[in-house]
Amino acid sequence: MNPSKPRESGYQSRTRANVIRLFRWNGAWAAATALIAFGPKFLWNNASVFTLLAVGLDLAVGVGMILANKNHLAELDELQRKVQLNSMGIALGLGLIAGVPFSVMNAYHVIPFHAGIPHLVILMALTFAASNLYGTWRYR
Repeated sequence: MNPSKPRESGYQSRTRANVIRLFRWNGAWAAATALIAFGPKFLWNNASVFTLLAVGLDLAVGVGMILANKNHLAELDELQRKVQLNSMGIALGLGLIAGVPFSVMNAYHVIPFHAGIPHLVILMALTFAASNLYGTWRYR
């Protein structure tokens, strides 16, 4: 006998759809960002027109991702929204607090590698993920 899966409520179904939409927008933004990072060198031999088009695409997809995040937050219940906003605040704060010294250390060659925005984005993403997991665990 196969046990049947419990049916999703309307709220769970909407949340699932919003998470999938958010995942798609984040993936599209990551792809568009990879295009502007690697396209000029590997795809169109530094042609400025294509680079500017790729930047425009990245900005447009970025706006779509922001709107998807906004819609996702609006659909969450109060506790989930609190966890998400706390995680966003911690990631933003860490990005600001770590970003300035990171930039200064890079400018004065204190660190043995070139510090770039990708390092900061990765730090912020990992911080968001960890604080989100912690917040979700804490309130369970």
